[in-house]
Amino acid sequence: MADAPYLTLEGMKRLQKELEYLKGTARKELSLRLRAAIEQGDLSENADYTAAKEEQGFLEGRIQELEHLLSNVNIIENIEKNTEIFGIGDYITIQNDDDETEKYHLVGPKEADPLNGRISHESPIGKALLGHRVGDLVNVDTPSGSIKIKIIKIE
Repeated sequence: MADAPYLTLEGMKRLQKELEYLKGTARKELSLRLRAAIEQGDLSENADYTAAKEEQGFLEGRIQELEHLLSNVNIIENIEKNTEIFGIGDYITIQNDDDETEKYHLVGPKEADPLNGRISHESPIGKALLGHRVGDLVNVDTPSGSIKIKIIKIE
């Protein structure tokens, strides 16, 4: 399960809720739309039918994606923590070149949201910081150039 995605418990519950909605309410609504479009007659020139069939494809694809993801997930809260070394699920306070400190939570790519303090372990910064300790000065190659980051705190 090394390639299994990482999710927080909150993220997993959110995706389970989405899956439940898609398999229930969304499928029923789409079924009604398809039925109504079919009742209109000639399907070869029926835009409602074509649009509903396309939407059905996207819906079923998303359901399959969520089912696969949820059946192979690693829950971040279940990972054994070691606050000596930065790892997935940890919170880190860093200081960059211009002395600004920032705090991030290291999560999987499905939940990454850097503007809200959640970075992916697959991002350039996440990859560079993994395995480092408090006090380490880490050189990070980012799309906008190289930066030096000092690890202030790991939680």
